[in-house]
Amino acid sequence: MEGVLWYVLASSRGGHTRVRVLRAIDERPRNANQLADALDLDYTTVRHHLDVLQENNVVRKSGDEYAAVYLFTDRVRSNWDTVEEIFDTVDPDGDDAATGDP
Repeated sequence: MEGVLWYVLASSRGGHTRVRVLRAIDERPRNANQLADALDLDYTTVRHHLDVLQENNVVRKSGDEYAAVYLFTDRVRSNWDTVEEIFDTVDPDGDDAATGDP
């Protein structure tokens, strides 16, 4: 799982945005629309990044399709030290997930 996390969050294109998405989910579970608003990103952009995170078993949906909130998978929770290390590497200033401000 560590290799997947490093690839999806730090090595691949869009990793910084996915780190922002994960920071926002860590703050509180949110649906795609709430994430788009909180991060000031286009809804389809957020959906794309959520799809990548789901395909790599980083997040999962909870609830019905439209209002589904996103949560971390158990595998990610058990590798949380790695996630935090990636956060510090990719976004060392810890941009505010809710506003996108540094």
